[in-house]
Amino acid sequence: MKFNNLGYLLKEGIKGIFTHGFMSFAAVCVTVACLLIVGSFSILTYNVNIMVEDLNRTNEVLVFIDETLTDAEAKSVGTKINTIENVHKSTFVPREQALEEFVADHQETDAFNGVAAEDLRHRFSVMLQDNDLIQETVTQIRQIEGVADIRAEYELAEGFSTLQDVLQIASVAIISVLLVVSLLIISNTVKLAMYDRRDEIAIMKMVGATNGFIRLPFVVEGFTLGMMGAALAFGLEWVMYDALVARIAEIDTLQLFSFVPFQQLLIPMVATFVAAGLFVGIVGSWTSIRKFLDV
Repeated sequence: MKFNNLGYLLKEGIKGIFTHGFMSFAAVCVTVACLLIVGSFSILTYNVNIMVEDLNRTNEVLVFIDETLTDAEAKSVGTKINTIENVHKSTFVPREQALEEFVADHQETDAFNGVAAEDLRHRFSVMLQDNDLIQETVTQIRQIEGVADIRAEYELAEGFSTLQDVLQIASVAIISVLLVVSLLIISNTVKLAMYDRRDEIAIMKMVGATNGFIRLPFVVEGFTLGMMGAALAFGLEWVMYDALVARIAEIDTLQLFSFVPFQQLLIPMVATFVAAGLFVGIVGSWTSIRKFLDV
């Protein structure tokens, strides 16, 4: 294809957006709506997974230290605990602090009257990186010299893991359904645009234009419309997300929910919206015009 022909076809593709203004507007609006639906649910799913992971890390493993060890020896056990691969963090809790916490948690009873700090053990509060490996990690901690006992909530850890698995399966299924529905809607919108221009395509075929010559302006037009829709959807998603997060921060009862800043999602969201815009615009135009070339 000659360079001047390519320039002409590119110009015709851009010109077609304004020539068929209503259908171009409809295609952009449908693209924006579909991308907003898929993008919003994807962001919600990501935030929920982050919240569950943070909640999962609150499931602590309590490691009790042998009471015969000195304070320095008891603290040194923490260094060995931190060397275990699945340990996220271990916090030393001296027996004096443990007693204070017990008394504070049981103020309504006299169960700890007369109990001295020396009657308790030093302990470590251990947070794990992956609670699916809690049993293996506890086994490794038990092998450390100076560890007297361990208390771990296995059922709670399994509950969090099950919740994460259910959320991941449900999110993949729902996002896939939304994506397929969105692509069908967008494809039908593009086909309507092609149908509205079937006479134009037939005339170009009758004067001897090749399929590639006819197709390129439509592909350029589809690419431009897809990118316009992706850009608008991305901008709206950003504004709506920041507005929602700001509103949630103002409501005391919703302080439990913590959402990541949109800037943290910037790169994956840009990549997703650009890829979706390219796919919708180019593939939608390319496949929809095929039936109208057989005249």
